[in-house]
Order: sequence, then C-alpha cells, then structure tokens
Amino acid sequence: MILKPDEISSVIKKQIAAYSSKLEIDEAGSVIQVGDGIARVFGLKNAMNGELLEFPNNVYGIALNLDEDSIGAVIMGSDASIKEKDPVKLTGRVAEVSVGDALLGRVVNALGQPIDNKGPILSEKTRKIERIAPGVITRREVNVPLQTGIKAIDAMVPIGRGQRQLIIGDRQTGKTTLCLDTILNQKGKDVLCIYVAIGQKGSTVARIAKTLEDKGAMAYTTIVAATASESAPLQYIAPYAGCAIGEEWMDAGRDVLIIYDDLSKHAVAYRALSLLLRRPPGREAYPGDVFYLHSKLLERAACMSPEYGGGSLTALPIIETQEGDISAYIPTNVISITDGQIYLETELFNNGIRPAINAGFSVSRVGGAAQVKAMKKLAGPIRIELAQYRELAAFSQFGSDLSQDTLDRLRHGERIVELLKQPQYHPLPVEQQVLILYVLTNKYLSDIPLEEIQEFDQRFLAFIHEAYSHILTEIREKKDISDALELEIKTAIDEFKEQYHAVKEDN
Repeated sequence: MILKPDEISSVIKKQIAAYSSKLEIDEAGSVIQVGDGIARVFGLKNAMNGELLEFPNNVYGIALNLDEDSIGAVIMGSDASIKEKDPVKLTGRVAEVSVGDALLGRVVNALGQPIDNKGPILSEKTRKIERIAPGVITRREVNVPLQTGIKAIDAMVPIGRGQRQLIIGDRQTGKTTLCLDTILNQKGKDVLCIYVAIGQKGSTVARIAKTLEDKGAMAYTTIVAATASESAPLQYIAPYAGCAIGEEWMDAGRDVLIIYDDLSKHAVAYRALSLLLRRPPGREAYPGDVFYLHSKLLERAACMSPEYGGGSLTALPIIETQEGDISAYIPTNVISITDGQIYLETELFNNGIRPAINAGFSVSRVGGAAQVKAMKKLAGPIRIELAQYRELAAFSQFGSDLSQDTLDRLRHGERIVELLKQPQYHPLPVEQQVLILYVLTNKYLSDIPLEEIQEFDQRFLAFIHEAYSHILTEIREKKDISDALELEIKTAIDEFKEQYHAVKEDN
C-alpha cells in the first residue's frame, strides 16, 4: 500500500501536535555511608523532611536529618543490600499505609503489609502515616462512655470515647491484659479496635492474636506489629501507622479504640534512631523532641463534632515504669499529654488484687461526664471509701483498740476491694456492674463472709438472669435506676439473700 503525500503530511502533523516538550527530571543522590539501619546520602538538595527515598532493590528510607551537605535517612527494613555509592532517588511522597475495612481481622507490620499468612490485603486506599491533629473547632466534648467491662475502671476512672487514658505501671502488672479486656468488651458495641505492638516478642503478639481470635474479637480488630526483632525505624513508625488506620474509620463517622503497647519502647526506638543520626542527646540520652514525638501522636485522638463526621478515636497508651517511678522522664511526659492515668501497682498485684489499680494515683480528667447515669450515682462514694480504707488499714496496723465506726469502715473497705477483683478476659456489661455496685454501696454484703464475696457476686448475677432479666434490660436501655426499678432490685436482692443463706445453712 502506497501512502499519498497528503496522508503522510497529516500523520506527521498529528505526531507534532501530540509531541510534548515537557522535561522529566529525576533528582538522584548517592549513598556515602550506611550501617545500623541509617544511611548518609549526598545530593538530593530538594529533599523534604519525612520524604520517602528510594534505594536499589526496592528498599525505601525516610529522610529525617536535612544537613547542609548530606541527608540522614532511616532504612525501612534491612540495609544489607545497600552499599556505598548506590544511587538514591526522591519519590515526592511520604510514608503511607493501607487503610479500610479490609484490615479488620488482620495482623500487619508497620508498613501495613500482612504478616498473618491470610493472603494479600485487598485495599486500594492508602493514608499518610502522619498528619496534623484535628483542631479545637472540629471537636466536641467527650461525653459518651467507652465501657471497658472492668468494674474498677468503669466505676472509679471512667473512659470516654475520644479520650486519651494512660495505662502505667511496672512490667508484669496486667497492663496488656487490661487493654485486651477492653477490646473484648467492645463486641457488639460498634467500636473498631486497633492493637499496636511496639517492641514486643513475636510469641507475645501471636498469643494476643490467638486470644482475640478465640474470643471472637478479631472480627472488629486490627493488630499492627513491630516486634523486638524488627528495626528501630519500623518500631518508630508503627504507632503512627496504626493511628492512620484508625483515623480513616474516625473520619467515616465510626468509633475507634487504639492501644499503643507500649510507648516506652517507642521512645527507646526513637532514641536509638536519634543517636545514630548524631542528634544531640538530652535528659536520659533522649533527644529534645521526644515530648513532641508522643504529643503529635496522642493529640490525634479526638471526638469529632457531628458536622465533621461525629466519629471518635480513643487512645489507651501504655507506659512501663521502673520500680514504680512515675516521676521519670517519659512517664511524666505522657502523663502531661493524656486526660488521666490508670496506675497499676506491683504490690497490689502480688497480693492477689487484680486488676491492681491504685485508686489514689489513678484519675480520669473526663470523670463522670463519661459515665451512664446509674453508674455515676452508685460509683461516687466508692473512690473515697476505698481511699479511707487504705488509710485506716495502714493506721490499724499500729493499734488494737479501734472504735466500732473504724471497724465498720475497715469491713466495708475489705468488701470493696474483694468485689472489684475480676479475672482476666471476663469483662462485664455495664448493667451487671451497676447491679453489683448497688449491692455493695447499700451495704447488702456486710453479713457475707469475705471469702464468699466472689461466689455471692456470681450467684447473684446468675439469679438475676434467670428470675429478673427485665431489670438488666431496663438498666441497659434507660441507663438509669428509677424509683420503681429500685424497689424491684431491693426485692430481688432480699429474695436472693434468703435463698443464699438457706443453701449455706443446709450445707
């Protein structure tokens, strides 16, 4: 086939019209030093702080130090394949993580990649791991309770949706267990959960995942794991990645609970990065911006106003103390950022009081605003009575001649302590907690031997389920105790106590 001259010219004209003279320029630098997960890069004058850098073999890093003649970058993963003089490219992007409902029920690493052998995560949506926290105008007050299912917390240090409540204590005092109970208690409450494991053993993360799976909680939970065997950069970005996953749901108007376990190890990972990047050390060798590290993370927890979606992100950061020293650097930093703390005491834990919550040091700055009306009425005196009991118990060790009033207070305090004990992985619905606290505050336990309190408690709840289940339904729906309902509760308690004592006498 022979083309005519006019056809040839039309083809050439089309090609000229489609031709673009736009230049594509890739700015490239080179590695001048690499080791311990840190690379020094020469060139890349236009690099931005926090920008992703592309190394050979599909390895990425984050630019953290922008010096006059070089860049200090942290490697996301292994640096074994990177060597001196390797080329480095700018990407124009910052670190991102996959988000969306596809992550529910999955265990992922700090980059959002699945590590649970359940196949790829089918989510095309990503989100930057760092962003500025919501402003004051976009938020509303915290007034909806986030029930933990733990009597001592829901009564004395209530948590609201959108709050930041610190869990603090020495190692092996039940901090993680307390958070797992809170996750288990969100079943059926339309709250999505994220558990971020920072610097934990791989076996510990596997055990937590299995516990949540066995209890049916993984259906609404995502685990983000940066284990102890992973590099400091991955441990550093893990909580931000988890927060970004939660913010996607919060912006969609949903309620989210996120647990950071723990921020002590997060600070240690950041200290390691900073020292390797030659940043000047400050107190306890931490860099000067370690406070900002945690404040920019925890400020992202919020309760949004209805015109901005009405969702919430509740944060439960965990901090490990050394020998109960809450005045150390990192604990005081995080205490000042959060809206209260739950302090778990080693001595109480070793004495069998679990959860080992110290009522004196534990506080919620949201307080009764995040409690249902019925709980607020009953729980008010408990903290004061418990504090008085602790003081009287210490005083009574030195004297034998005690007044009847002191003895009564001691007996009542012992029953408060006993009733607030709770086995792990057994959270209680709020309506059951309200009934138990009603029995306690109205002194119905004064004639029950101390060693029988737990048994009495369990049998009473079973009795109410069988014979008076409508009481639980009304408390759950109305969140208050009316005068008519209170008469029914008293009747039910009297009937049960009569049965209970009759059974004990027969035995």
